[in-house]
Order: sequence, then structure tokens, then C-alpha cells
Amino acid sequence: MTAAPRLPAADTEAIERATLQAVAPQWVEALEAGHWLLPMDPGTVGRARSAVPLRHEAPRDPAGLLDRIAERYEARGLPMQLRVADAACFDGMAEAMAARGLAGARPTHTQVGSLRTMRSVSQGQPAEVSAAPDGGWTGVFLGPGFDPVDGACRVQSLTRASGNLFASVRDENGATLAAGAVSLGHGWAGVHGMRTEQSARGRGLAGRVLAGLAQAALDRGYERVFLQVEAGNEAALALYRRAGFQPAWTYRYWQPRAPR
Repeated sequence: MTAAPRLPAADTEAIERATLQAVAPQWVEALEAGHWLLPMDPGTVGRARSAVPLRHEAPRDPAGLLDRIAERYEARGLPMQLRVADAACFDGMAEAMAARGLAGARPTHTQVGSLRTMRSVSQGQPAEVSAAPDGGWTGVFLGPGFDPVDGACRVQSLTRASGNLFASVRDENGATLAAGAVSLGHGWAGVHGMRTEQSARGRGLAGRVLAGLAQAALDRGYERVFLQVEAGNEAALALYRRAGFQPAWTYRYWQPRAPR
């Protein structure tokens, strides 16, 4: 596995807590003196249904910890899934998960940046930002090119959370073409739910969403921002580089191997 994350431990914990605040799982339990959180949700949003460590520290008994995590998820009638960083301290955890029949997939980068730099990524008019989404915002997640079930789960998750703000870019006829959300808490702004209609891609609309979200967070006294982006999403990675984001750590979702 790769080197340990660059952020101080307090920031790692703050980002993980802020992530769960943003995606609002139905239930959250704690283990290991509160050092592991177990979000539980029947939807499709991985971050809302995957056990996650708040510290990048090696667990003393990985196999025993997995037993306790599995018991908690089984009690809710949900499959166990974990979200664990690619850090050397978790090598033993990775071995224990593999021995239990779990496989790591969907590598995802946690990135951090400055809201002031993010605000300057677009020269266009920043997106409109509101405290509640409208039908146009929701419609972007359910449009062509997106899984409607996953889109509906993401809308439900982001709108169920307390304090999220919602950005929309509209055309001259008022149709929403791009959307995103920002969470505010634990000292961080968090970017979530970035979506652009298929027919409107390549026109810089996502940059306008980032600019609008950045200004809204700055207006509320925040300076630092984080996001999570899948490793294979080259277009998003390029945008976030232009917006000044830097890598913090990479994680994977560990879940039961698919039967052959």
C-alpha cells in the first residue's frame, strides 16, 4: 500500500465526520472507542453505508474488529462494507479483509484545497446557490446517462442532510444543466454531488458550480475544502487540478467478492 496521508490526524477525522454529515446515513454507530464509525443505509451511496476509520492507525486486532463490524451490520439487515485508506498502517487490515472474502474496489481519491483558489477556477458566472434544491437540481441526477436508482439515492442522501447548500447552472430558458452541493461542518467545506447533463458537458459548467459553491462557503467563514473523486474519472480529476486540489489519501471500498 502507499504512504500514509499527508494531513494531520485531526484533519483526517474532521473530513471523515464531515463526509458522513453530508451524506446523512440513516444510522451511524461507533466502535473502537469511537475511532471507527459505522454508517448504515439501504441506499446506493457507498460513503453512507461503509465502515470507516477516523484515524489512520493500525487496529490492534483486525480480525476481531471485522467480526464486530459484521455483527453490527447484520443486526440492521445490511451487508458489511468498509471504506479503508490505502495506507501502510492498514496492511494488516487488508489481509484480514481479504481472508474474510472481501475485495477492495473503486479506488477513490480524497483531495483537499483552498476555497479561494476553487472560486477562481471559472471565469463564467458562478452557479446560483440556495439552501434547498428545486426540481431542476434534482432532475440533473435523474437525466440521461445516469443510473436513475443511484441518482435518486444520491438526491435523497444529500437533501436529507442538515445544512447542505445546493448549486445550479441554468440555461437561458431556465433549464438546469449542472448541479452540485456543498456541506459545511467540522472546519471544512465538502463538495458533493457534482453532475452535468450529458448534452451540456465540455462547456465549463462544472467550474461554474465549483465557483458558486466556493463563494457560498467563503461567505459563511470557511476557507478549506475537500472532495472525493473516483480514480478513473479523468475529466473530474483535471477540473479539480485546475481548481487547486491536492491529494490527501486514496481509499477503496471493501465488500464481498462477486461469485464467479
